[in-house]
Amino acid sequence: MSTARIYSRAQDGVNAPLVNVEVHLSRGLPSFTIVGLPETTVKESKERVRSAILNNQYEFPLSRITINLAPADLPKEGGRFDLPIAIGILLASGQIHTDNIDQYEIVGELSLTGELRKISGILPVAIATGETRRHLILPKENADEATLVENIICKPAGHLLEVAAHFSGVTPINDWQATSPDADTDYPIDMNDIYGHEHAKRALEIAAAGGHNLLFMGNPGSGKTMLAERMTTIMPPLTNTQALESAAIASISHQGFDTKQWQHRIMRAPHHSASAVALVGGGSHPKPGEISLAHYGLLFLDELPEFDRKVLEVLREPLESGRIVISRAARQVEFPAKFQLIAAMNPCPCGYLGDSSGRCRCTEEQINRYQQKISGPLLDRIDMIIEVNSIPEAMLQKQRDNKGEHSAAIRERVVAANAVQQNRQQKSNAMLTNKQVEQYCQLDQQQRELLLQATRKLGLSGRALHRIMKVARTIADLANSEYLHINHLSEAISYRQKQLSAQIIA
Repeated sequence: MSTARIYSRAQDGVNAPLVNVEVHLSRGLPSFTIVGLPETTVKESKERVRSAILNNQYEFPLSRITINLAPADLPKEGGRFDLPIAIGILLASGQIHTDNIDQYEIVGELSLTGELRKISGILPVAIATGETRRHLILPKENADEATLVENIICKPAGHLLEVAAHFSGVTPINDWQATSPDADTDYPIDMNDIYGHEHAKRALEIAAAGGHNLLFMGNPGSGKTMLAERMTTIMPPLTNTQALESAAIASISHQGFDTKQWQHRIMRAPHHSASAVALVGGGSHPKPGEISLAHYGLLFLDELPEFDRKVLEVLREPLESGRIVISRAARQVEFPAKFQLIAAMNPCPCGYLGDSSGRCRCTEEQINRYQQKISGPLLDRIDMIIEVNSIPEAMLQKQRDNKGEHSAAIRERVVAANAVQQNRQQKSNAMLTNKQVEQYCQLDQQQRELLLQATRKLGLSGRALHRIMKVARTIADLANSEYLHINHLSEAISYRQKQLSAQIIA
């Protein structure tokens, strides 16, 4: 036959829309044309495909070759269409024969010798192919990652000749045996490494159990970063669905996905010089930013006031909605961004405000200017503000002799509390809607009066009140209490009492 059609997949954000690779050989002067909105890398596949076919003793047709990548209005990029184009040419020219090509989807980049190279974004491809129940032919280097998807039938190949032999019925490609990695709970760091700071450790436990945003404030060297880095060691492991969503985002990013990180809570810690695009994502071909790469994990912003204020403001909407929409003139891409924010900052430019040695020489104007880099609306979206003080040397030696709990013990309580939340409302407490807050965080008269007093004293907004109630609900879940008690609410309020010394203005 002079025509052939191969199923393949493009990349559109975290989705992998179906692409029909249509090949037509016709009379006329020899030419090779690719249509269907191909980007430069796709247009260059002509040379890779021609060389791969000729270098493997196949005949490259001296015909007018037209390749159509349908749908025509979907941008196509990357080298993933090399292999389906090559197979389509071999089928259309009659050099290989098969009657079941419509049962397969094919992706892969070719070298000039016909070897298959790894492509990016294979997880979205595998997810979409698994839903169609077709077989997926892909490069061997992508096989382990693709088989993280349940019910996917993968046939990995290392060379164009293997794929041609498979369709010719000479040497079938065997299905790749899926080996689902287990969640690794052994961490090189542990909460037990931190001496003292019991109040901060308690706050971390509450934040991990309920998914709450948290801000550490304290002098340089007091342990803020150490505490934040150990947050992932006490968080509940990801479910298979959550792990797949997180891995799919990493798969389409420039860094790729490491299967050893399966079900791990990712912690992203961008430098304070990062731009708004680096945080939310973007580019002419939109890629996920730090907030999406931290999906179901942690976004740690150290030296929070050092970030450009405009950069911090882009976090406000994703913190509420759990997603980010990137719009360009020709396309719009949506990335999930259900991240948990952990931030750290010094109380003043020099960092020693309130230090007992009196080292701080910052003026009130300098302190105000420094702290006003964090807007009121952003601060309103942080559930807990924790003061981390330096530990005196005598106390430090005492703590060395009497270490605290290991991460594993804390994680058991966190997992149990998280399970209660999933059974009750199918989400963490931090994700409760306003209506669900009223339903699951009911207060009696005494508790309402306490919350009213806190509102007057601290000048809290309606959003901040709801966040206090969510934190109180998590504290109650950790205590295995069905109802909120006055001590749960009091503890939740205590995590909002540490206010910045300057009046924050939106």
